[in-house]
Amino acid sequence: MLKDITIGQHYPTGSIIHKLDPRTKIVATFLLIVSLFIVTNFTGYIYVIAFIASAIAVSKIPFKYMIKGLKPLLVIILVTFFINVFMTTGEIILSLGPLNVTKEGLYQAVFMATRLILLIIGTSLLTLTTSPIMLTDGIEHLLNPFKKIGIPAHELAMMMTIALRFIPTLLEETDKIMKAQIARGADFESGNIINRAKSLVPLLVPLFISAFRRADELAMAMEARCYRGGDNRTRMKQLKMEKRDVVSLGIIGLLIGILIYIRVG
Repeated sequence: MLKDITIGQHYPTGSIIHKLDPRTKIVATFLLIVSLFIVTNFTGYIYVIAFIASAIAVSKIPFKYMIKGLKPLLVIILVTFFINVFMTTGEIILSLGPLNVTKEGLYQAVFMATRLILLIIGTSLLTLTTSPIMLTDGIEHLLNPFKKIGIPAHELAMMMTIALRFIPTLLEETDKIMKAQIARGADFESGNIINRAKSLVPLLVPLFISAFRRADELAMAMEARCYRGGDNRTRMKQLKMEKRDVVSLGIIGLLIGILIYIRVG
């Protein structure tokens, strides 16, 4: 299960989406999230699905790899589905004891589950097609206007990127510790919830120790390289918007325009 988590991982393929300016991809991801909340019917989802499928095809990332990232979040998707199925009032089509499945509830459950799936797949494209360094530069550039009101743009961008960067590392470390504990006789699956929670202690303690050790090593490495934050910091590669970035933003803008037209119409 841990190996199925794709959040924070970078999948380089050299596609045109990988070559886009990180600011373009960050803005496009934000607009995609907005577009998912504009949609109020399945007709709008057809355009969103077509857009995301086209982006995946152009990025050259295997579709199976994208779907694999949904497995760790399957529980959340199912919980969302069943809450909408049983908690929405309307025309009853099936009774299961005290619980009723309504026509409106079933429609809402499928609608919300579809939104959640598209949200996960669409946003995961950002980290899969953008390296941590480029992501840091893109976030920092977008936050630069907020420096005037005292927001530390570079520090915020650095923290967010480091957090994303170390998710795969911590997952790998968790998997190694879990296998080591299982080899020593630890059982993480049997028993009730309380027993399972207690069995996680031998896993969490070394994981926290490892995380703090990595954080200390990273801090020492940054200090050894005379890191002093974003003041007077230069970059080897300067971000520059190109024609493909304008075209990409135009396409996502067209998508939102279509969705607004469908909703209003």
